[in-house]
Amino acid sequence: MQRLVQILNEQDGVVSRRQIHEHGGTDSELRRFLRRNELQSIHPGVYVNHTGSLTWHQRAWAAVLYAWPAALTHQSALRAANGPGSPHSTRTSADHGDGPIHVAIAQSRKVRVQDGVVLHRMRGLSARVQWNRSPPRVRIEEAVLDLAAEATSEVDAVAVLAGAVSSRQTTAPRLLEALRRRKKIQRRSFLTAVLADVDHGTCSVLEHGYLTRIERPHGLPTAVRQAVDLSRGTLYRDALYEEYDQIVELDGRIFHSGARHRDRDLDRDLDAAVDGLDGVRLGWGQVFGDPCATAKKVGLVLQARGWTGQVQPCPNCAGPNLHRSPVPEDHEHRRSA
Repeated sequence: MQRLVQILNEQDGVVSRRQIHEHGGTDSELRRFLRRNELQSIHPGVYVNHTGSLTWHQRAWAAVLYAWPAALTHQSALRAANGPGSPHSTRTSADHGDGPIHVAIAQSRKVRVQDGVVLHRMRGLSARVQWNRSPPRVRIEEAVLDLAAEATSEVDAVAVLAGAVSSRQTTAPRLLEALRRRKKIQRRSFLTAVLADVDHGTCSVLEHGYLTRIERPHGLPTAVRQAVDLSRGTLYRDALYEEYDQIVELDGRIFHSGARHRDRDLDRDLDAAVDGLDGVRLGWGQVFGDPCATAKKVGLVLQARGWTGQVQPCPNCAGPNLHRSPVPEDHEHRRSA
């Protein structure tokens, strides 16, 4: 049974009946392990070698072994890739320590659902999975695309894509390549367009909203995204209009997260002024609440700095309030650093 001990070590103390049988164990021995509390049942045919609470990693292993052949997917795949509790995990509202484990199985299979496990049936599963991982999981690009495609809103979809790239989990070109390989996926055109923008520097929902709701449809000049400012350490300016020495910073916090963060933002604005740059700071209300009015004001600011163009009306400018979107739920502003 030495190999069984090794498997328990490799799988964080979790093992399946199938694995016990494969390595010479019998049902009689399994019953003895259970009777002695050397193993505890988690799901039918899946056990752990202690009696205490399960860690997230043990729950993940248990879900994969129960549905085997299976792999972690969606937010569970991303969490496993980054490690439980990682600040770079792409989170959703349901992705907490006690949330369900998301598992992918082949589309044709029938598996009984267990508490705490969400099953996703997928075409071409084998080619999408990293079977050598611990536990096995779909590739990051596949997990990110599935989360974005199934997000409840386009704002949430942008948050998934921009968050995965800005946290360096993956890159926009790799996501685009994975998207090209997917024959059927929701929001294909939208995801392709967003990833093209992310590849050109938009690193948050708010930055993408500024580009697609304010700058582009109203004919404003094209800003440099995530411009590197080395004058006072490494800073990243959200949108820099170099020709006009004008900065637009996007503040994605709906509720400000403390005096220290506010002071940091004010210092950035002050440093820009010292360097001869004018700066404006926009939030959710300006970008998603009334983008047309914001575009007119940004245009006036740029005209005062020497821009000779004119703000162009977009289709939404004609009707009052038609362009308004609800302010999204709290998406922490992410920035490459």
